[in-house]
Amino acid sequence: MWMPATVDAQTADNLLLVVNASSPASVTVADRYAAARQVPGSQIVRITTTDADNISRAEYEATIEAPIATWLTRHQLQDQVLYVVLTKGIPLRIDGTGGLSGTMSSVDSELTLLYRKMVGAPVSIVGRQDNPFFLNDRPIADARRFSRLTSDLFLVTRLDGFTVDDVERLIDRGMSPGRDGSIVLDQRATPGDRVGGDTWLSEAATRLTTMNQSARVQLETTRAVSPAAGPVIGYFSWGSNDPAFRQRTTGLQFTNGAIGGLFVSTDGRSFREPPAGWKPGPPGAAAGGQSLAGDLIREGLTGVSGHVAEPYSDALLRPQVLFPAYLSGFNLAEAYYLAMPFLSWQDVVIGDPLCSPFQTAPVAQDQLHKGLDPDVDIPAMFLDRRLAILAPQGFNVAALKLQFKAESALLRGRPASEAHPLLVQATALEPRLIAAQMTLALAAEARQDHDDAIARYRAILAVDSDQAVALNNLAYALAERKGAAAEALPLAEKAYRLSGQAAAVADTLGWVLFKNGNAAAAVPYVDRAAKLESGNVDILIHAAFVHAGANNLVQARAYLDAALKLDGKAADRPDVKALQAKIR
Repeated sequence: MWMPATVDAQTADNLLLVVNASSPASVTVADRYAAARQVPGSQIVRITTTDADNISRAEYEATIEAPIATWLTRHQLQDQVLYVVLTKGIPLRIDGTGGLSGTMSSVDSELTLLYRKMVGAPVSIVGRQDNPFFLNDRPIADARRFSRLTSDLFLVTRLDGFTVDDVERLIDRGMSPGRDGSIVLDQRATPGDRVGGDTWLSEAATRLTTMNQSARVQLETTRAVSPAAGPVIGYFSWGSNDPAFRQRTTGLQFTNGAIGGLFVSTDGRSFREPPAGWKPGPPGAAAGGQSLAGDLIREGLTGVSGHVAEPYSDALLRPQVLFPAYLSGFNLAEAYYLAMPFLSWQDVVIGDPLCSPFQTAPVAQDQLHKGLDPDVDIPAMFLDRRLAILAPQGFNVAALKLQFKAESALLRGRPASEAHPLLVQATALEPRLIAAQMTLALAAEARQDHDDAIARYRAILAVDSDQAVALNNLAYALAERKGAAAEALPLAEKAYRLSGQAAAVADTLGWVLFKNGNAAAAVPYVDRAAKLESGNVDILIHAAFVHAGANNLVQARAYLDAALKLDGKAADRPDVKALQAKIR
């Protein structure tokens, strides 16, 4: 057997471990992996999300994607992290429509595009996206190690299995991979297999032979299930799509570090263990269901691919890329993603991304990313990519750098006094920076500088007249601070239309109507706001004033009592004292 002379283990320097704090299984698996790989605490993010297999798009974005993005930014890891590792107990599938133009995808595959979203590149949720790392038909010599210098992706894998024990065993196998063993390629050999899976398995055998790995290859070309004996380091078959395959196990002896997969549409649909008597069934069968990737993990594979929903045949993983890449020294994550045609699709990759039994030398960090930009103090490649998107739109580059530096400082917990002058300089150079103007406007309100806040809200609306937060806040400031309720009314009405009738915006519209002398018209808006945010003292007090103005004194007293129950100190406010005198 051919093998490299030395193996240098990789580290967790380029990895982010994701833990679902609401899943005991996730916590246990993450603790085991973090200890095994010595993952730094700054590279472990704890999210709180459902532990169900499915998650809605909105919940995915709010509870998985956004916390990961915030963590990466706060710890300046956007460029350093190349691999995102999910743990058992994190959802598998984002709900959506099916078909080639559908919006359903795996959580894992969607997260591969998070870096693009963070730099501001457009990312569609419709259909599948080409994987630029996919090697396709090019020779393995053309493949390059995954690096932030050349890629705006994350390679996402997960540590999963039927049980926590299965996953812990998988972690242990990835920590001590072997190099010996055959690669079993089991064709279906049925009519109609002249293209696709069987062809890819034959090509895998050919490519491995070209690499002087013919002694490893066991290509089963008949309709029988491969009877291979001895250690196995690679396995690919049709699973339950093969008429001869009707069992849950392969009967093979997998060595530590073995990887593989199946040409099966839904083998990654769940990692919840089926009943003991369950067996996979053929396509269209009333009972059973397709093979499960979890069975291959339990049987001893260290890496396995799967699909959470129908990927369609042209999207299936290419074994003729997977195995040559792995044996050429690429790690588990690189090998699978070199073999994967599409992203934002149905794929999941199970395994430790750093497992790499054939690697001859680790890649130096300066060949993976450029570190922090010394002037802006954010990751250099991330900065370059953000500027590449925004600069062509005519934005002042110096202003953008000042804004990015201020944003990073705030997210890292630096004092506002450090970021504020940077944002002031940025908006002086480039008034169109909406995010910077909004941060400064809110800061101005906090220090009671209402003129500055109003000016910055106007600057935002000069760039985007449909910016709902600026419309709402400007309307409130004009009505409450400047006695300009008439000017405020159309702004508040537009904000309400654009915001989807959010509580704070309903409250503003009701308050502006009240300030315009139309308490009766204000009632439904303040009632909506109070219903949506019954714990907001200011909203309840506004509702009390409006109902008092409409001569609904009983309801006014109810709202005021609720507000004072939440915050008794509000009774000391002069306006509240005046209201109490009126309605008692």
